[in-house]
Amino acid sequence: MKKFLMMAMMAAAATTAFAQDALVKEAKKLYAAGELDQAAAKLTPALTAAETKDKAEAWNLMNEIKYKVYQNEYQNLILQKPYDTDRMVNALVEAFKAAEECEKYDVLPNEKGKVKIRFRKANATRYLPERQWLYNGGVLQYQAQNTPGAIKAWGAYIESAKSPIFVETTMPADTLLADAAYNTALLAYQDKDYATAKKYAEVATQFPEKEDDAINMKLFIQKETATTHADSVAYLTELKKLHAAKPDKEQYFNLLQEYYSRANDAAAMKAWAKEETGLDAQNKMAWALLGEAEMNSENWQGAIDAFKKAVELDPNWTPCVFNIAVCLQSKARALQDQLTDKNGNITKVNFEKVKDVLREAVPYLEKAKELDPERKETHWSYLLYNIYYNLDEKAKMTELEAIDPSLKDL
Repeated sequence: MKKFLMMAMMAAAATTAFAQDALVKEAKKLYAAGELDQAAAKLTPALTAAETKDKAEAWNLMNEIKYKVYQNEYQNLILQKPYDTDRMVNALVEAFKAAEECEKYDVLPNEKGKVKIRFRKANATRYLPERQWLYNGGVLQYQAQNTPGAIKAWGAYIESAKSPIFVETTMPADTLLADAAYNTALLAYQDKDYATAKKYAEVATQFPEKEDDAINMKLFIQKETATTHADSVAYLTELKKLHAAKPDKEQYFNLLQEYYSRANDAAAMKAWAKEETGLDAQNKMAWALLGEAEMNSENWQGAIDAFKKAVELDPNWTPCVFNIAVCLQSKARALQDQLTDKNGNITKVNFEKVKDVLREAVPYLEKAKELDPERKETHWSYLLYNIYYNLDEKAKMTELEAIDPSLKDL
């Protein structure tokens, strides 16, 4: 009984193998007759069936079929006849992939343990010049606003640079690979296909002319795909690494600033700003950020000191000049609260101490007035008017009212 079952199984396997090989033969006939789509459909089941005897031959037949489809459409293009861009480009991509699948099986040892490569030379000869048309096909698809088609064609062009069918071929200098890699990554990024974008951005980083843009894209991908705390920490770590490697690139500093601002963590922002000023005491932005962090935590003297450092580096930086005055006024108000007794009274001597701090603010506000007379960056007039009021500078109050009539309503 067991012998009978074994014979039946062997017979079934032989029948299946015969059926798959028959599909390959039928596909060959259809291909010879020019019935290309029918030939591809007939052949497809045999490509993945384990029973197909000669997978290399089957895949090479698919390569021939798809290449012929491409050739037909390309001929129409050359002759300025109607042609199908999508059909032409896809056929070339699929032909290339079929040739690579052919290579995969062609290098396997036969039943005698020997390797006899049959198709590599012909495929390498064919596809080395056709790589250009993988790139051109991507351009045509892009022009036709077929983003997936462009990504597919350019992706095939990029991958083909290291195709196994060219293992014995001397590849010429590739002047298009950098553009292809970056453009493919960019299209995928815009299409929110972040895995594909990251893959090709990584390729683009290998080319100096695209390296910075590709690194930035990878960084934005990491930022936009961060969903957990661990993801955010990884993004921050990568951003700090890039900033440390290229401290002169303002973009990385700005992205770090954005990260800490969004985190809404004053302590973390302050710690980072202090770290930055320690690394580069000439970084006015770091001093300004430290000033803002100290201001937000109401450490008025710390904020004043930081903003003064920023102004030393850039004397005409209006917002920082103005912020020194804001912090001095806040410091004066805090001092007044401290010196006022429980009944709400303050001695004349103590009030003079408060006014001394207000007087320190005046030169900075007058500088802001000089730098920003039309009050486009800061509304210095209100604060200066308020300080003149507390200092009983009536004549100067009148001068300000002439500049800003709205002050009369205060």
